Amino acid sequence: MAALEKRLGHSFQDPELLRTALRHSSHANEHATGESNERLEFLGDAVIGLVIGEMLFRAQPDWQEGELTRGLHRLVDKAGCAKLARALGLGALLELGRTEEQSDGANKDSILANAFEAVMGALFLDGGLAAVTSFSLDAYSHEWEQGMPPAERDAKTLLQERVMAQHGAFPRYELVSDSRIEGAEQRFTSRVLFQEETLGTGRGRTKRGAEFEAARRALEGLPEPEDPDPS
Repeated sequence: MAALEKRLGHSFQDPELLRTALRHSSHANEHATGESNERLEFLGDAVIGLVIGEMLFRAQPDWQEGELTRGLHRLVDKAGCAKLARALGLGALLELGRTEEQSDGANKDSILANAFEAVMGALFLDGGLAAVTSFSLDAYSHEWEQGMPPAERDAKTLLQERVMAQHGAFPRYELVSDSRIEGAEQRFTSRVLFQEETLGTGRGRTKRGAEFEAARRALEGLPEPEDPDPS
C-alpha cells in the first residue's frame, strides 16, 4: 500500500479509504469485512471525468465539443482505466471473492477499471481535486500536447451519422433486459432500432456499454457509405 501511495503521489490520512477502493463486491459479500468499492467507483468516475474533461478543454483549444467528448471517452473508458490500473499495480492488491480469484479476476479489464475509478474516488475524498489533478497531469501527460489529432468517432456516433445520412432520421435505443446482478459483465441487454427494425443487439455491464455494443454490431451489418460522385 505504501508503494501504491508513492505511485499515486499522495499519502492517505485515512488509509481505510484506499483499502475500501481495492475491495471488490465479491469479497465484501463473501466475508462481510467492510463495504465494497462500488460507491467509491461511482464517485471516482465523476471526478476523473471532471478533471480530465477540464484538462482536455485547456490542452486542446481547437477541438470542438464532439471532438472533446470523444477524446474524454477514449481516455476514461474501460480499456483506458484498466491500463492505468495495471500501471499502478492494482491487480495484486485487490481483495476478491473466491469465484473471481479462480477466474483470474485480478486481470479482468472490467474489475481493474472499476478499481481504478474507486481509487480515484478515494484519492479525491482524502486529498481533494488537487490530488487527483496532480496524479492525472502525470498519468495522462502525453495527452496534453496541443495539435494532437482528435479521437475517432465512437460506434454510436458513427451509426447515428450513417443512418441520418441514408434515411434522414436517427436510430433509437431500447433496453431489452436487466439481470439486476450487480457488477455482472453482461447485466444489461440493449438494442438499436430504426423504424422498428432491430439493427443490432448488445450486452454490457452498464446500459451505456450495452448500447455501444449494439451500435458496433449494427455497423457491422450496414453497407459502407458510397463515395460521393467526383463530378
